[in-house]
Amino acid sequence: MTTDQGILFSEALTQEIKDRFHYVDRDMNGRERLFFDNAGGSFRLKSATERFAQIDALPDCPERIHELALFLQKVQADGTSDVRTILNARGGSVYASLTASGAMFDMVRAVAENIPGTNMVTTTLEHPSSFDAMTLYAQRLGKELRVARSNPVTGGVDVADIVALVDQDTALLSVIYASNISGAKLDIEEIVKQARAIKPDLYIVVDAVQHAPHGLIDLQRTPVDGINIAPYKFFGCRGSGISWVSDRAALLPHHKLAGKKKDFWDLGSSAPWQFGVVTEIVNYVCWIGGQFITSADRRELFACGIKKIELHERALLSRMLNGSDGRSGLRHLDGVQVFLDYEDLTKRDLILAIGIDNLEHSQAVREYEKRGVIVYERVSTSLYSKRMLDSFGLEGAIRVSPLHCNSVADIDRFLHITRQISLDFSGVEAR
Repeated sequence: MTTDQGILFSEALTQEIKDRFHYVDRDMNGRERLFFDNAGGSFRLKSATERFAQIDALPDCPERIHELALFLQKVQADGTSDVRTILNARGGSVYASLTASGAMFDMVRAVAENIPGTNMVTTTLEHPSSFDAMTLYAQRLGKELRVARSNPVTGGVDVADIVALVDQDTALLSVIYASNISGAKLDIEEIVKQARAIKPDLYIVVDAVQHAPHGLIDLQRTPVDGINIAPYKFFGCRGSGISWVSDRAALLPHHKLAGKKKDFWDLGSSAPWQFGVVTEIVNYVCWIGGQFITSADRRELFACGIKKIELHERALLSRMLNGSDGRSGLRHLDGVQVFLDYEDLTKRDLILAIGIDNLEHSQAVREYEKRGVIVYERVSTSLYSKRMLDSFGLEGAIRVSPLHCNSVADIDRFLHITRQISLDFSGVEAR
């Protein structure tokens, strides 16, 4: 069976999955709604928000010896183990922060300030948290910042363009796992392999915030020195960033209390709920995996679950682009443009950038909302979008980002509404 166009969950499993999330079909006021802005957050697991409330309500400090303090210690230990489950990480240090952006600045600073080299390498598609961190410390330390260009055909960055910037004097390479505008996945495994062939001890950090909910990460295949995720984009809760640093990166000088171990990165008391939420995320993905395989190995179940999520989302993406059952997809709707469209869907996460003729992008977002659909405008006036859009030669786009808990019916409804909007503003019938 080919998986190039994905494989949908059964209708029964899709309904079970929907039932595990808040507000998939209706908003908090009970109004019917399609929330297709999951690249800016994500649907919340009911179990995650319940665990957050349960753990955060406890007044107990985990740095004590009484019963509930020991319980909180176990919550943190289990959550730390589950971060390793998500990443297939061994050794190194896991640490929690308020945001994944703050963690990225911490990781970049630790490497940039302590590893010799005259240049630092990144890409034009980075989130501002990584791009600006690289820019700040390159300027502060007098290092050259080298930026790999984007590829407007694939919507990503070519491995060759990144590796061409790496040499023996490169102190740090920072790359994003997937674009939060085009959905294009970078080939991290090949980037690491080729970059380390040039400089075997090169430090590499990866922003996996956008990609983590959509595909498998395996640090045994992509041995980097730092990587971050954001639970609020991974079915969890806001107010938390989770990161992992390698054994050698963990020992680099960094902000910490003097009495803590040299590889300890948490600064202050972590909130135990952060770790409890990670465990609920992993429990959920393992539950999906358990629908397809029988295993006592948590990583194996998680890997199966996230791969099934990826395949379902690819099938949704294919349907959105190509249509089905007599309904035209976005590629075939007159008055609709699919920006950065690339035929190989195995290289994409479930994110689309589109435009509607005769309709400014922000206005289009408002038209969608009138019809019960939430999407997001990426425009060149935004600090979160300008650099990436400029690199693609775009002034803006409507970003559409469903999630695996969406169904075929949700996609078809979105296509119907998009056709309506296009007709309302162009008067052209779909082909």
